[in-house]
Amino acid sequence: MAFVISDACVACGACEAQCPVGAISMGDGKFEINADTCISCGACAGQCPVGAIAEE
Repeated sequence: MAFVISDACVACGACEAQCPVGAISMGDGKFEINADTCISCGACAGQCPVGAIAEE
C-alpha cells in the first residue's frame, strides 16, 4: 500500500527530501505522493513534523 499525505500537510518539504524514489512532489498547496512510484518504505512518514502521512 502506498502512503498518502492528508490536508494537515504544512508544505515544509521534509518528506520530499527523504523519499528514496522521488515519489513526493508539491501539489496544490500541499505535497502529494505518486502511488505508482511509492515503494511504501515509510521514510517520509517518519520525517513529517505534523503527522500528515499515513498508509493508504
